[in-house]
Amino acid sequence: MQINKNSRVYVAGHRGLVGSAIWRELKEQGFTNIIGKTHQELDLMDGAAVGQFYQAEKPEYVYVAAAKVGGILANDSYPADFLYKNLQIQNNLIHGAFEGGVKKLLFLGSSCIYPKLAPQPLKEDYLLTGPLEATNEWYAIAKIAGIKMCQAYRRQHGCDFISAMPTNMYGANDNYDLKNSHVLPAMIRKFHEAKISGAANVVCWGTGSPFREFLHSDDLGRACVFLMENYSEEKFINVGSGCEVTIKQLAELVREVVGFGGEIVWDSSKPDGTPRKLMDSSRLFELGWKPQIELRTGVANAYQDFLGKLK
Repeated sequence: MQINKNSRVYVAGHRGLVGSAIWRELKEQGFTNIIGKTHQELDLMDGAAVGQFYQAEKPEYVYVAAAKVGGILANDSYPADFLYKNLQIQNNLIHGAFEGGVKKLLFLGSSCIYPKLAPQPLKEDYLLTGPLEATNEWYAIAKIAGIKMCQAYRRQHGCDFISAMPTNMYGANDNYDLKNSHVLPAMIRKFHEAKISGAANVVCWGTGSPFREFLHSDDLGRACVFLMENYSEEKFINVGSGCEVTIKQLAELVREVVGFGGEIVWDSSKPDGTPRKLMDSSRLFELGWKPQIELRTGVANAYQDFLGKLK
């Protein structure tokens, strides 16, 4: 399905890591009516305000990339926030899209929806087959509810609402706060600050042994626009790079890109999280989409983005 470039397209969360990447890709492809609202302009937790927005702006296509996100520490510290706020945001956006007559909606979840000890690589069929990883179950439950909501509106109302589950993301407009960021941006900041201060070492959480898959946000942006035009099924679809590295390998790569000359010390008293998390993205690859940015290039780009934020 080729979408008219003049269609009204709303990107919820357009200033975030994922939303801004979708926005850039839409611009790149020549879309001319892209709608974005800041939190000050539209509070997504206010159902009435979201409903009024849909009536006034009449978007035809919606990308739900707005969410409260964070790493292990943030999820552990604010479980109520992660559950309540994400449920509110997605409920308002998805139900509002139904009431507003939106042609198609893409809801973005997260790979943390999968059971902690699910077989690897993670296939879409493994959803709800076992207990979740305890450190981020609140966020995961909200995202699972979002997937199910899209499926329910599809079944009951015939809405063309689809869901995509990205792997670990990084890239421009990431959050580099050490207390509530994800592992890769946190490492970029840690190693940079150690380099500037002349520290002898950098302490990283855990043992360094878990495997993780990473996808650059620009690749996800391309995937989302691709899926909006090429995918229409009730089952959600994985979006990953198909490549994995250990956290130890990642730390060594970031150290090299940043140019930190000291040692890496592993604090094994801190949690590792899920031992391995590689997604099976074969269904997406079979549709004809492939990632374009390899990890070293992507980390170098992310480091430049981080340096730009310091200015």
